[in-house]
Amino acid sequence: MGGLAENQISILLVEDNPGDVFLTQELFKEAKINNTIQVVNDGVQAMDYLHQQIERGENIPDLILLDLNLPRLDGRQFLKMLRKEEKLKSIPVVVLTSSAADEDVLMSYNLDADCFVSKPIDVHQIMKIIGRIDGFAISMVRVKKAAT
Repeated sequence: MGGLAENQISILLVEDNPGDVFLTQELFKEAKINNTIQVVNDGVQAMDYLHQQIERGENIPDLILLDLNLPRLDGRQFLKMLRKEEKLKSIPVVVLTSSAADEDVLMSYNLDADCFVSKPIDVHQIMKIIGRIDGFAISMVRVKKAAT
């Protein structure tokens, strides 16, 4: 994992709402989850970031938290593109969105999202979800490390 601590999770947060970005960052701090979070505002910026990481020979994120409703390149389009790229398709993606529509859930899993989470309003529910994401991400990082 390059310069990251043994159990540190590198997260790419793809979110255009500054309030949701702030809340997510604060909740990860409050949960004391050992992570780094890189934030981009849409799918175009996310793809650019990932390609730059590869070009520089730097580590790609261990986990992507993806909102579906983004400007320019939305989460659905981004996920479709991500899963077609050999060097990026194995990154676990958690769709973290305000949508609870059945078609968005089904579409996300059809595009190989690893998890779909509707953003709850209750902060305690968000903390539970972040705890689950942390456990999920740590498991995925261990699997990824074992494979390399």
